[in-house]
Amino acid sequence: MKLFTKLFAVLAAGTLLPLTAGASAAVPEPAAPEPVALKTAPYVDVTQEKPTLPEIAEATGQKTFTLAFVLGSAAGCTPMWGGEKALDDPAVLGQIEQLRAQGGEVAVATGGAMGPYLESVCGTADELLGAYKQILDATGSNHLDVDVEANIPQDTVNEALAKLQAERGTEVSYTLRVQGDETGVDPYSLQVLQSAAAHGVDVTVNPMAMEFGSSKPWGDAVIAAAESTLEQMKGIWPDLSDADLKAKLGVTPMIGRNYNGNVFTQDNARQLVEWANTNKIGLLSFWSAGRDNGSCPGGGVSPTCSSIDQQPYEFTKILQDFTG
Repeated sequence: MKLFTKLFAVLAAGTLLPLTAGASAAVPEPAAPEPVALKTAPYVDVTQEKPTLPEIAEATGQKTFTLAFVLGSAAGCTPMWGGEKALDDPAVLGQIEQLRAQGGEVAVATGGAMGPYLESVCGTADELLGAYKQILDATGSNHLDVDVEANIPQDTVNEALAKLQAERGTEVSYTLRVQGDETGVDPYSLQVLQSAAAHGVDVTVNPMAMEFGSSKPWGDAVIAAAESTLEQMKGIWPDLSDADLKAKLGVTPMIGRNYNGNVFTQDNARQLVEWANTNKIGLLSFWSAGRDNGSCPGGGVSPTCSSIDQQPYEFTKILQDFTG
């Protein structure tokens, strides 16, 4: 076998070509999958055992999701689900495989409300790039969502994202905090986007339309926050048309009861879908599919229910009317 390894390399099925003495066969890196457009991608906390991706897909027909969250770990720049569960955990990867067998696809989110962020513990852009590649290789995805709810070394992150897109064509979204319905994302989030533009990163801007103050009815407030974010985007990408900017905009509310006391209702969801279709934005999502049930109406904010009266997966089904 050693002699044959030195003399031949398989370069195409059924084709053997000789190698020069001392040469070795180069094994090209597997090509990244072509990104499939994710128009609606509810967040799913895959650190929870239920509900699973196949269960939601079977119950609703929803086939695209955003998996939350990959963090750093005690080992530092080592990506893990929730910072504790191995990236190649068979329970998580098994769900993804089953979902794909049903025709589905996933984006993977880093960051979120908890730490440690990969973006902070990976010391260089190349180290962070390597961590991002591990995430995409493990899940077979080519969609990455960076959820920024704490300060990050933004130029380092955007350098890594620019390299990732240059190598793989990865679709990238930034999920960002909203300051108010009249102001859009907060000043720090705006700096993150300005850095992304400076580094040439092509991003979807996904404001978290939740937990901000407003005197408007909550459905109106969510839409106003999205419109204000769109105005901010015009200042960052002045050469893009209105239609192109809208195609780079996402909106992610928190269904049911929010921590600020407001309630995002089923009627609010329908209102948002109508606005999103009229404006042909790029993405609708929500936090989260695991909360999309009415098992605790009238209760406080919960990670496992919406705290309002609703049918199982009612919000998931409403957002399926979004056509982009």
